[in-house]
Amino acid sequence: PPEKAKYIRTMMCELQRINSHLLWLGTFALDLGALTIFLYAFREREKIMDIIEGIAGIRLNSSYIRIGGVAKDLPEGALDVISHFIKDFPEKLEEYETILTKNRVWLKRNVDVGIIKKEDVYSYGLTGVVARSAGVPYDIRMVQPTDAYDKVDFEIPLGKVGDCYDRYLLRMEEMRQSLSIIAQCVEKLKKMEGKEYIATDYSNVLPTLEEVFNSIESMVKDFTLRVYGEKTPDGEVYLSGENPRGELGFYINSKGEGKPYRMRIRSGAFYNLQIFPELIKGRTIADAVALLGSLDPVVGETDR
Repeated sequence: PPEKAKYIRTMMCELQRINSHLLWLGTFALDLGALTIFLYAFREREKIMDIIEGIAGIRLNSSYIRIGGVAKDLPEGALDVISHFIKDFPEKLEEYETILTKNRVWLKRNVDVGIIKKEDVYSYGLTGVVARSAGVPYDIRMVQPTDAYDKVDFEIPLGKVGDCYDRYLLRMEEMRQSLSIIAQCVEKLKKMEGKEYIATDYSNVLPTLEEVFNSIESMVKDFTLRVYGEKTPDGEVYLSGENPRGELGFYINSKGEGKPYRMRIRSGAFYNLQIFPELIKGRTIADAVALLGSLDPVVGETDR
């Protein structure tokens, strides 16, 4: 994809990471009885959803990132709105931390609950915040950088204990790192106005909506790709990325046709959930709520 598309993709992925962590923070705090944080986190999350809707045209499952780049260029004023958000959000993060980080009830419910060790990470195939809370520095954005991740500076926060409290602290710090990445992308994108956002010269790239409406060739190409797909070589491939809950991977087996012969999704949430029965042994029912919430097992991703 063009350079501009790489920065847009990276920026959108990090907005979604903050979005996901805010959803986790609000629901996790609510599970532990902190209603205020739920309302505060969803207040900021709604701003991100508005940004995503303004850029992609839809709030969820937008298919904005696609083969060749992104579906459409950034609308006028989008970077200004994002800049305002990343300027305003650190103050909100401090607000959340003031309420929670040293709260006696929060500490009692999270500290030394559900301790994950390094050997557990390797035994269960844990990834994401759950693995990094145990001190394992595995983040695909660093290990196998795609898009603009090799062109931006950021740090990978690591835990020291591996308990629920560490997982909370890590997600809070990850949101700060995401803000830094977004700010770097915004600065780059401000200098790329009018540049190409999708590589149209490849046979497997969908034409834009404007092209479909104005060219019979583009209309036929769009129909062919959507119905029959692009014929791929025989073989198999596995690629993964760092989503908010860990490694999201796709294994595809091809027989040279337009559709995969076999496809399997490796979900970070599904693997992370497997350690729950081990962690809950000897704990109370109340601990089960904190433990499960700290793993962030979004049901749709877990079920795949």
